[in-house]
Amino acid sequence: MKFNQWELFYKQILDDFGFSKKTDEESANLLSIILKSQGSTKLENLLFNLPTKKIATKNFIVFGAGPSLKFSIKHIKKNLNIENYILIAADGATTGLLEEKITPDIVVTDLDGKLEDLLIANDLKSFFVIHAHGNNKEEIIKYTPKFKKVLGTTQSKPIANLYNFGGFTDGDRAVFLAIALGAKKILLGGMDFGKFVTNYSRPDMNVKVTIADEIKQKKLKYAEQLIEWIKNNENVDIINIRK
Repeated sequence: MKFNQWELFYKQILDDFGFSKKTDEESANLLSIILKSQGSTKLENLLFNLPTKKIATKNFIVFGAGPSLKFSIKHIKKNLNIENYILIAADGATTGLLEEKITPDIVVTDLDGKLEDLLIANDLKSFFVIHAHGNNKEEIIKYTPKFKKVLGTTQSKPIANLYNFGGFTDGDRAVFLAIALGAKKILLGGMDFGKFVTNYSRPDMNVKVTIADEIKQKKLKYAEQLIEWIKNNENVDIINIRK
């Protein structure tokens, strides 16, 4: 998705949620400065060191942190050879994958997943795509320096070393990233777009699944809408395992 296309969604999101473009840009500037200091990777390097057969297939699996995550993982392990797929985890889905002894190739995060597991995945050689928005300035300052092999993204206009591939939530941004990496087929696991949130997504919860608050439900609707845009506008086959 080109920025001028994303900007139409972005303006709607700012208005709908009452978000501030200024604070988004401030957060992006912070992330850019940190990555300039510590070094960052480029889009073409995200697939570096992956097996050739993974790259050649242009097949991806994007894992979200929804209630069907474990079902999706078990289905994939039983029916597919994951060595033929590039695996992208959306933030908290990383925890569910690690529990099943699967290391994602790439993790897309705004740093509100379980930090311990995100760092474990990074130590296991997962590339990290860290996203800046107006509500995660503190996390960017505190946690970004702990990660290696980082690519930065923003939801405002891309600057310097930050990209904007399109997307709002970690899940749909991960799908847009797969498109930017040349995906021809994308399987979705744990992408439910419903009214429920899991403790993979909100690690501070003391229950596994609960009804999401109104803001989270609205975010999930946007995620579903944006993935529908991809289906209608990109040359890619998207299959939701849950369905």
